Amino acid sequence: MGSDILTGLGLVFLAFGVFTFFTAVLGLYRFDRALNRMHAAAVGDALGIFCILVGIVLFHVPTLASLKSLLILVFLWITSPVASHLIAQVETVTNPNLKAECKVEIR
Repeated sequence: MGSDILTGLGLVFLAFGVFTFFTAVLGLYRFDRALNRMHAAAVGDALGIFCILVGIVLFHVPTLASLKSLLILVFLWITSPVASHLIAQVETVTNPNLKAECKVEIR
């Protein structure tokens, strides 16, 4: 009974993770500017990885594979936002037309 509940919950997390990755890919194609695409990719990547790895952990709860998946989850949750931030910083430094692309309203 408990194993069936964990398997069902794991499937829900896996399905939501795949849906998150799918919407992140749509955001990559939909947005015009590079920084907007970076934001869609970074948020979708972090949430998608979290949901998929939690689903994998729920499939293999009492084993060593679940501990390995948790360690991968922690590593990716630390490194993915840092890498996305650094790539966005490179875009802001190297793009000479950034002020024309990013209009700021003066209030």
